[in-house]
Amino acid sequence: MAATAALRTDDARAPAAPAFPPPPVTARPIDRAAWIAAYRHVRAETERRAAPLSAEDQQVQSMEDASPTKWHRAHVTWFFEQFLLREHLPGYRIHDERLHYLFNSYYVAAGPRQPRTQRGLITRPTLDEVTAYRAHVDRAVEALLGQAADGTLEAVLPILEIGLYHEQQHQELLWTDILHAFAQSPLGPVYDAGWRFPRAVSEPGQVELPRGIARIGHAGDGFSYDNESPRHETLIQPGRIDRGLVTNRDWLAFMADGGYAKPELWLSDGWYASQRDGWEAPGYWRREGGDWATMTLGGLRPIDPDAPVTHVSYYEADAYARWAGRVLPTEFEWETVAAGLPDAFGLVWQWTRSPYVAYPGYRPLPGALGEYNGKFMANQFVLRGSSVATPEGHARLPYRNFFYPHQRWQFTGVRLADPQA
Repeated sequence: MAATAALRTDDARAPAAPAFPPPPVTARPIDRAAWIAAYRHVRAETERRAAPLSAEDQQVQSMEDASPTKWHRAHVTWFFEQFLLREHLPGYRIHDERLHYLFNSYYVAAGPRQPRTQRGLITRPTLDEVTAYRAHVDRAVEALLGQAADGTLEAVLPILEIGLYHEQQHQELLWTDILHAFAQSPLGPVYDAGWRFPRAVSEPGQVELPRGIARIGHAGDGFSYDNESPRHETLIQPGRIDRGLVTNRDWLAFMADGGYAKPELWLSDGWYASQRDGWEAPGYWRREGGDWATMTLGGLRPIDPDAPVTHVSYYEADAYARWAGRVLPTEFEWETVAAGLPDAFGLVWQWTRSPYVAYPGYRPLPGALGEYNGKFMANQFVLRGSSVATPEGHARLPYRNFFYPHQRWQFTGVRLADPQA
């Protein structure tokens, strides 16, 4: 793969050790060097994740929910061009107007777009041309950050910040989408031979949920998405949440007891999905002789019984909880006790039984950016925490991830709870 054009590292504005997240938007004076460093850090991580992939790897779209790596790299670049540079950098030269149609995702207010299901048909621009597009936008963003007046930066930085977190979301999707594509191949392609699932640091026992009023949502410090606000009060019923995640060993017991063949355990839509798609195990599990193996970013590997189960849908998580005589926690219960969960972050996103809906008093951002979260508040469930694919610095306590209940190509897992009898 052609590498992104190198950005200067001898620039006096840039500190020696770029870091993420960037300084608070409200910090004064504005630390331009830190913002440039944060931008470079995020953009470089996208390229690092794409680097092991060939041009053919970066072109493939294995299902309508996934996108090609090349598309991810170009779309996050379009985001900065569309929402930042067009309006805030005087004299900015659009790299190629034709790319606006190809790499808009779902922003209806921003204009027409390539159908999601046809992103894999975008053979042009080429990989090298996408790399050139990224370099063009990188130079312009750095020029804006370095030259704009402080008053202009006050309007620029909130958009830049959303763009950085947005690109990190696509970094996670880059991994999960290429894993799905590789899992379709009988050759079992390897993304990174050294990749290993981290060891869980789970502790036995449970965390108590005391009855009372809890304050839920973004507390007002640092970055947040609009769907995490406003902060509000929620009644928490007494109960307990497991400190540890459900493991592959636990899931094998569910399978051995016929969990996938007992309709009484399943929601009606879940039973239909499992029968239609032939589910008999978590996503990417396959029989290897008499044992189970799973497709990973390191290739096909034997199931580790002590690792958290992952690539399970909400329907499967709910059926497992019912089989175990337990429940999934609500997202509010999870947020209340997350500080006491040693494996809350960095392993698997955890399904909650909370539907993805607006908090009381929610207002989306104005303009096209208001389409980022709010218009998806239907028919999905909230997941909390973060996963092994989540970039460093991206996870936060009030972060609300959300997916449809049948989807399981993400690193999604299960934590159980018990309401007080």
